Amino acid sequence: MIENHPKEWHHLLSEALWAYKNSKRLSIGITPYMLKYGYDAVLLMEMTIRSARVAFQNKLTLVDYNHAMLVELEDLDEVRLNALDHITTQKKKVMRAYNKKVKAKTFVEGDLVWQVKFPPEVKDKEYGKWTPNWNGFYLVERVLGKWAYRLMGIDGGFHKHPVNGVYLKEYHPSIYEN
Repeated sequence: MIENHPKEWHHLLSEALWAYKNSKRLSIGITPYMLKYGYDAVLLMEMTIRSARVAFQNKLTLVDYNHAMLVELEDLDEVRLNALDHITTQKKKVMRAYNKKVKAKTFVEGDLVWQVKFPPEVKDKEYGKWTPNWNGFYLVERVLGKWAYRLMGIDGGFHKHPVNGVYLKEYHPSIYEN
């Protein structure tokens, strides 16, 4: 719509927003308007061509119409809960797909580790591209929780902040001494 009339975008914005509110979301299967008000909006085209929904509502008495609206509002909580369940299920699927690629590193107290150098793209002028990416050696002084560790330097000084296990690599002396 805007490509055809680029200078009239401010007049077309309300129509675009109306269309956005009244189009079904694939993630939840219903419109945002339905979630907010409990029933789908009657579109101008439905009023013009007298859709079945509009014709049915026009034949209702005021009492029957009010009763129908109350029934829809009572069902609204169920619709919202179904939408929430649908979103939760999708988030779990995304989480499972993401966690397939995550390799959890666990360390125990007393492990000797290296810590990634921050920021890794900064290179030492003396070594250039051969600048090491890891600082070391550190001793895992305490395991704080899920992949969080308190580190102690070889000289006995402690890190100021806990370190995430993602930024640690275990030191294997047998590999590096040869």
